[in-house]
Amino acid sequence: MTMRIIGGASRGLHLAPVGIGDARAHLRPTSDRVREAIFNLLINGGYGNPVAGARVLDLFAGTGALGLEALSRGAASATFVDDGTVALALIRRNVALMRGEERAAVIKRDATRLGPNAGAPHSLVFLDPPYGKGLGEAALTEALTQGWLAPVAMVVWEESTAPKVPPGFDMADQRRYGDTIVTLLKAEA
Repeated sequence: MTMRIIGGASRGLHLAPVGIGDARAHLRPTSDRVREAIFNLLINGGYGNPVAGARVLDLFAGTGALGLEALSRGAASATFVDDGTVALALIRRNVALMRGEERAAVIKRDATRLGPNAGAPHSLVFLDPPYGKGLGEAALTEALTQGWLAPVAMVVWEESTAPKVPPGFDMADQRRYGDTIVTLLKAEA
């Protein structure tokens, strides 16, 4: 599968190839079409453009395409979290292709066991866990309780079915794109 940055300063940049996805590595890259729809919703959906100047947290980052798209569109920084060896190598390669090393951090960690956040909290979160396993709920709860999220952080959550919204979050929007349901949540103040 060929992926590219859709908009912003790095628009058109081709990212490292993944093939059709790597089932063993649990990689299921967000399609360009769905990524474009997500960013159109964030930037033009009446949310005050939560991408501009954001500190982004990309959980279950996979290829890093969502966080990199945010960097291209004006996010200040991005932290990519994944525990897969293949995924981490792809993220590092894609950050290098974008020349984003100074604005990106790559962390090898299970997103459901983040531990305490040592840095500043994040205002925009991308959450694309393996579908149907309840990992998104666990990761969001962990991120919230361990200080990874800023008050009223925006969360963009991809799943195959409508997820159960964990305590501490309010539903902002939900859209279906093919077999993907994108849910926007706001962390409570």
